[in-house]
Amino acid sequence: MLLLLTGVLTASPQDKRRKSQMRDSVTLDNVTVTGKSKTQKLREGALAVNAIDVRSMVSSISSLSGIVDRTTGVKVREEGGVGSDFDLSINGMSGNSVRYFIDGVPLDTKGSGVTLANLPVNLIDHIEIYKGVVPTWLSSDALGGAVNIVTNRKKTNYLDASYGFGSFHTHKADLNAQYVLKNGLTIRPTLGVNYSKNDYMMHGVEVWNEELREYVTADRRRFHDDYLSLIGQLEVGFTDKWWTDEFFVSASYNKVNKEIQTGQIQTKVIGEAERRSEAWSIGANYLKRDFLLKDLSASLSLSHTWDHSQAVDTAYRKYNWDGEYIKSSRNEITGRARTLRHFKRPLTIGRANLKYRFSDEHLLDLSYALNRTGNNRWDDVDKTFEAANDVLAKHIIGLTYNQSLFSGKLNNTLFLKDYVNHLNINQTDIPTVTGSREVQGSSTSNNFGGGIGIRYQIFEPLAVKASYEHSVRLPLARELLGNGTTIYANTKLEPEKSDNFNIGIFGTLKNNDHTLSYEVNGYLRYVDNYIQPQVSEKEGMMQYVNEPAVHIKGIEGELRYDWQQRLQVMGNVTWQDARDRQEFKTDGKPSVTYNNHVPNRPWFYASAEARYQFRQLFQKTDRLQLGIDYQWVHWFFLSWEGYGALDTKARIPEKNIVGANITYSWQNGRYNVSLDCQNLFDATVYDNYKLQKPGRTLFAKFRVLIQ
Repeated sequence: MLLLLTGVLTASPQDKRRKSQMRDSVTLDNVTVTGKSKTQKLREGALAVNAIDVRSMVSSISSLSGIVDRTTGVKVREEGGVGSDFDLSINGMSGNSVRYFIDGVPLDTKGSGVTLANLPVNLIDHIEIYKGVVPTWLSSDALGGAVNIVTNRKKTNYLDASYGFGSFHTHKADLNAQYVLKNGLTIRPTLGVNYSKNDYMMHGVEVWNEELREYVTADRRRFHDDYLSLIGQLEVGFTDKWWTDEFFVSASYNKVNKEIQTGQIQTKVIGEAERRSEAWSIGANYLKRDFLLKDLSASLSLSHTWDHSQAVDTAYRKYNWDGEYIKSSRNEITGRARTLRHFKRPLTIGRANLKYRFSDEHLLDLSYALNRTGNNRWDDVDKTFEAANDVLAKHIIGLTYNQSLFSGKLNNTLFLKDYVNHLNINQTDIPTVTGSREVQGSSTSNNFGGGIGIRYQIFEPLAVKASYEHSVRLPLARELLGNGTTIYANTKLEPEKSDNFNIGIFGTLKNNDHTLSYEVNGYLRYVDNYIQPQVSEKEGMMQYVNEPAVHIKGIEGELRYDWQQRLQVMGNVTWQDARDRQEFKTDGKPSVTYNNHVPNRPWFYASAEARYQFRQLFQKTDRLQLGIDYQWVHWFFLSWEGYGALDTKARIPEKNIVGANITYSWQNGRYNVSLDCQNLFDATVYDNYKLQKPGRTLFAKFRVLIQ
């Protein structure tokens, strides 16, 4: 960030005896001071990390998932429109290998329905995306990386409200505010509402032609895909007191209703089934520098979440893309008896982080986290369903030593982690599929990890960094126990273990009004017991399974150019190679999938975007910003290459998407109007095979910021 400061003061009294009678002579010069933003400092740290400044884009974006999808080495694959399930991958590791946080606390504390897609964007300051190596202060068992959403922590009164509407009957409203009383009591309300019918056109779906007596392809509109989410939160606390730097208690509520249009494949059409979820949470956060001892800082948090979800599948019907149905003897999703399944998953999270700074060059960091998830489940309709109350609990301990030498040119970090996993599995349903009878009862396991990170600044335009972590990732409730609708449980899942390596170079070149930044990274991931979703096309169901050994290697690069903070151009490209490295099966026979690419995973993709800003266009306090972005993803196979002939195998087609947006702000950003168009040329796009995304989408947004 460039700050222009005026005010270099020089005084030259000619006679000390007459100094009090003279006016000092003053000379004002322009001084250019170059500083680094928080996001730039993060990118230049020892660990491999993307940092995205959201503040400059809040007025134009409708969700966080879109901007995250355009960053280096990251790919977001959605299963449909607004509110659909999505999969985020970082350097080839995806799904639950990636963990999500908000201000360093797991995003799960807000409820299972809160995601990047529906979190109020007005709340966000910036996003940190850690690749492969995750810092201990996040206290996580993330294997592939972590996404930390950092919220706005202004200390002034403000009101930030926005409303937007767009294609397919989409409406989004966000409110974020803060009010500070005279006694220092601070109140922060937050509200977010999202609704969409998602009634976009599906191209090339199969429909029955009565005249031809066969199935033909045609275009049909989605008819059972409504989505509604509501997020409300209230924080009350104090800042900058003698006993605390920041102490807040919070309460939040989240509600999601989601109709289900398809299973895991597009040919399975659903017209009645739906998912519902509701979550309440309470929590407290405490931050203090010089806690008990000088130079010792503490961050403590405790939260509890009551999360109740329902999966409703009570219709004995079979639908087609014309919206018509025939009566059936089975339900829509699983092809079994009617179900009205309940899942209560109470979540308790406790975290403690202590940092002791010996000097400006040496820092010691100790962290601990408890994460306990219950799984109380029952069914109101299916009387043969066996109710159960499972428990998944884990303890994670981390210790880090940070070192800064040679005036900050050399930064080192060394860390250790201990993962303790406790399971108590009671369920026994569908044992031939879920393996539930084989793992009943209580069990505890312990795993160790650790790593190192190094960064050295050779000179301003060139720096090198490298990092390594041996990481462990414990399966989540969704993977072990399913979701009650489209995902089967697999109680035999083993924890993932991975050796993650990163090496990169980066730098910044400046010449007057021009700034060029670059970064190139290479990475290796050696994963054992890789957890991979496996789709059954016959049933339209999915289940998570272990692949014994997967190796991932890749390289990524990014360029950023800035001219006078008016023109910004960014581009990145990622190539990665993820392969099955298990040569022989457990019975000693050669594995058909040995050295195959891991299926259903993008392996080559790129994106680019450009923004230009006009200032003082109609008045002194206005701005007009024009933007355009482009995404390209190479085609990839849906299933393992070793099964069947390559020329007839199902492929997820190549993706080419262009987007454009325009934002006008006036009165120094108090009022903002934007128009955003995604998929400008209305391309037919798939992220997963036969799970089609919306075509051309328009979204208009109005935002007011009073502060």
